[in-house]
Amino acid sequence: MKPHDSIPLNFIEYPSDAMLERARGFYAEMSGRRTVREFSSRPVARELIETCIRTAGTAPSGANQQPWHFVVVSDAQMKSRIRFAAEAEETEFYERRATDEWLEALAPLGTDADKSFLEVAPYLIAIFYEAYGFDDAGKRIKRYYPMDSVGIASGMLIAALHHAGLASLTHTPSPMAFLNEILGRPDNERPFLLLVVGYPANGARVPSITRKPLASIAHFVEQPNVAALSTDQT
Repeated sequence: MKPHDSIPLNFIEYPSDAMLERARGFYAEMSGRRTVREFSSRPVARELIETCIRTAGTAPSGANQQPWHFVVVSDAQMKSRIRFAAEAEETEFYERRATDEWLEALAPLGTDADKSFLEVAPYLIAIFYEAYGFDDAGKRIKRYYPMDSVGIASGMLIAALHHAGLASLTHTPSPMAFLNEILGRPDNERPFLLLVVGYPANGARVPSITRKPLASIAHFVEQPNVAALSTDQT
């Protein structure tokens, strides 16, 4: 089925060796990305954040509904309110809700209920997804794959921030309904992620972890080599 309205595709095809070089270069850059929990209060230009969010807004989404909303918080009083609410949920998690197995899994990362970075970092980006939307007449309309779509956009935002030279932390206190109340978001929006953004603090350290090798995260289902098969059978 063809779209009702279309424009020419803006696609740049590179020579195969240039494609591989670009892919390797981007991998090398992203492999240095690490989640940071020690932030500097150094200011970050708003235009930089705006541009990275524009990049996130180019993500694919179900039926192109773009069911995301990014609330960028730099106000100190608002960040303090978010920290207070987040730490209340985190304290409940660490002291009561988390299983021993879960706490054991988190132990190597050194996390706890203290979320001081929520006030120190220059920016917090609260990412919401629309559980449903409204048409021009105010009638409720379905959103297709909203969480999947916003998950993709969030990943693109994290990559864009790292590419620009900033550090980030994905923070997901549970539940996060307090973000709707504090940030004045409507009932049809659900908090998806709280992204902490800024420069790492001087001397910041991160846990010593490794990433899984390709063989552990990917499996290739390929066409058999016909030529090789013919040779083997003769």
